[in-house]
Amino acid sequence: MITHDVRTYKSAEHLPREDQLAWKIAEVAADPVAVLPEVTAMIINRIIDNAAVAAASVARRPVASARAQALCHPMTPGATVFGLANDRVSPEWAAWANGTAVRELDFHDTFLAADYSHPGDNIPPVLAVAQHTGASGADLIRGLATGYEIQVNLVRGICLHEHKIDHIAHLGPSAAAGIGTLLGLPTDVIYQAVQQALHVTTTTRQSRKGEISSWKAFAPAFAGKMAIEAVDRAMRGEGAPSPAWEGEDGFVAYLLSGPNARYQVPLPGKGEAKRAILDTYTKEHSAEYQSQALIDLARRMGPHIGDLSRIDRIEIHTSHHTHYVIGTGANDPQKMDPKASRETLDHSIMYIFAVALEDGGWHHERSYAPERAGRPETVALWHKISTVEDQDWTRRYHARDPREKAFGGRVVVTLKDGRVIEDSLALADAHPDGARPFTRENYIRKFLTLSDGIVATAEQQRFLDAAEALADLKRGDLAALNFAVGADRMGAPRPQGIFDRVRA
Repeated sequence: MITHDVRTYKSAEHLPREDQLAWKIAEVAADPVAVLPEVTAMIINRIIDNAAVAAASVARRPVASARAQALCHPMTPGATVFGLANDRVSPEWAAWANGTAVRELDFHDTFLAADYSHPGDNIPPVLAVAQHTGASGADLIRGLATGYEIQVNLVRGICLHEHKIDHIAHLGPSAAAGIGTLLGLPTDVIYQAVQQALHVTTTTRQSRKGEISSWKAFAPAFAGKMAIEAVDRAMRGEGAPSPAWEGEDGFVAYLLSGPNARYQVPLPGKGEAKRAILDTYTKEHSAEYQSQALIDLARRMGPHIGDLSRIDRIEIHTSHHTHYVIGTGANDPQKMDPKASRETLDHSIMYIFAVALEDGGWHHERSYAPERAGRPETVALWHKISTVEDQDWTRRYHARDPREKAFGGRVVVTLKDGRVIEDSLALADAHPDGARPFTRENYIRKFLTLSDGIVATAEQQRFLDAAEALADLKRGDLAALNFAVGADRMGAPRPQGIFDRVRA
């Protein structure tokens, strides 16, 4: 790995494009290095993982809305849309619909370092372009290895959340780079596309603050859609704001830490394998990643506590990120409101820990049901829970040594009689270094569980067979990486929008 120093340059200073971060990213994307077998295996796992979550969310309102919008943009050959057997739409709209389906339940893969990310969000746009252009399974694997590599390393080097920038600003460039690899584009074209994608996918973190709405699911789908459009423009010879990161009025100078800031972004050297996907991890529970270990901890602590009505208070000692994003440090009253949206409850560790204690686990639908959130005993327990930043947990959150890495916390339960019960857990059970790391068998079980009653048994098996054979799929065969669902499982019809009226 080569660490690249990124800082602002005045317009009067000459920064050769070969020294710009966007060019370095493009060089990695254009490098035709072979994909490691273990990387290929993990890419297949994550394609299965994404499909699992998409199946479970296929009838939900935001997913149905995104799918209805996509269907207004038919195209041949086009790309597939989750749930639909024969329809083909323009690839950017397929990325929009499928990206929303993948993110709606907050239930797929994650990587946490200087910033947050869900690298599986790269799959819908890269796959959509691959289907539309008739790429092979091997082409798709190469493109996804790049998408994961770029996003993970941007997340390692550049913190967005401290400046209230949403993490899709790392996704636009990574998806553009992945598409560049997929299509075998030259470095200079990928360079322009990466910069365009950064420029048009920079948004604020209000999408994950206060009353969180369905835009949380739409946001990464938007980034994927914008990445496809950016690559298309760059292929036609159009340029981008340059240098996008280092410019005097650019990303670092005015949206991050300012003109005097420096960032260190690691990237593979020429000929070095792209293996960053192996550092990412998926979710066993449908909740924000920093709650995964704490759900497992609640499941473990519940039997030791016994009667939960004896609890006086619960303190969760955890990292800066957990405290300020999903804890009481966020100062969001909505996180304590039983009438809050699913998206808000998903970002309330106080709610999540209370329900996990009561139920001994977590369910992607039942745990968020309004009647579940409104139970008086749940609300009472929920409001006894607070979070505290612990500097040691913050240090471990950012640690590079896997033996030190931690995304959990220490929970101190004080009973009404003064007795204290405490326990801690550093990593979720499903984490690669956790108690029960996810293997191919777990990914398949997750898909079969989440698609049960939604995708027919034969269709489940057909999809899994195609996914596991990804490396051998020929050019034009990638439409098999989709699943069909009966019309009665697709959700209620939605109100029409602008595109429907134009089409009519």
